[in-house]
Amino acid sequence: MATLKVGFILARRFTLCAFANFVDVLRLSADEGDRSRPILCSWRVLSPTMEAIASSCGVAVQPEERLGDPARFDYLVVVGGLVDEIENLHPDTVTFLQRAAAAGVPLVGVCTGTFILHRTGLMQGYRACVSWFHHADFLERFDGLKPVSDQIFVVDRDRLTCSGGVSSAHLAAFIVERHLGRARAAKSLHIMIIDEAMAAEEPQPGMPLALVADDPLVRKALLLMQQSIDAPLAIGRLVAQLGVGRRKLERHFRAALAMTPLEADRLIRIGQAKHLLRTTRRSATQVAADTGFCDLPHLIRTFRAIEGMTPDAFRRSPMLSICAGPQGEGSSPIRP
Repeated sequence: MATLKVGFILARRFTLCAFANFVDVLRLSADEGDRSRPILCSWRVLSPTMEAIASSCGVAVQPEERLGDPARFDYLVVVGGLVDEIENLHPDTVTFLQRAAAAGVPLVGVCTGTFILHRTGLMQGYRACVSWFHHADFLERFDGLKPVSDQIFVVDRDRLTCSGGVSSAHLAAFIVERHLGRARAAKSLHIMIIDEAMAAEEPQPGMPLALVADDPLVRKALLLMQQSIDAPLAIGRLVAQLGVGRRKLERHFRAALAMTPLEADRLIRIGQAKHLLRTTRRSATQVAADTGFCDLPHLIRTFRAIEGMTPDAFRRSPMLSICAGPQGEGSSPIRP
């Protein structure tokens, strides 16, 4: 009989990669090599209707079992996806999750699965991890709750939540290590070409929290900046894509973030540079290219102005911070 039993609840238009990363860690830890026999752990996709569930990319997954007794599982994992679908959970699934919580079954929220657990009233008093990308969406929907968006996952007693994507593999590895040992967890990640397990406290590679804004225009601009890190947008192209004038965009940024769009873009790029310096072996020259700086001296000048040290000194420092520091003087990657 399997030592670790996991049930999956897939929301409509769930994120396929988050589900696949989680379940593949279980699969690879359950048997020798990659033979996939559910010997040491088992996993089942559950549904109240047994109808195929379409992911956000259109690929559908066929459930294997009806909901039944939640106590037959060691963990129940809710995999979310598109934010607009979190209200559409089947009533029987809501009841099932509430019964699971009452029975003491640990609940896992993956991607916007965390939203679903909150919506069903099962995260009160718990810390919850949410992707930086959905941080503002979460605040809009849940008054008085401040999600954690600077870690890849959060474990708070019998609630485990993660930001989605590859972080779901790291959360699954945490669970496997807890029940089957470190060797099993490491084996799964190595086969998946993931160097090593990351701790919960590892930062999310995304938007610095200093740049979280409620203003819709500012949020759209920040996402465009984030999406063009390696190929900087000229400020003229940025305002053209947004359909606004430069002065209007600058007014919105000053009101929302007390900085200019150029300064915000610089913080995004330095935040990504810090993430790459901390988590990869890429040279500082390659990091400069990957984050849209003209050359290494440009990165060094800007990095020193913001962080008070060079990229190499940051990489050697035992006290690494992913959050961008105070603003300073230096060239901006956005070309005016």
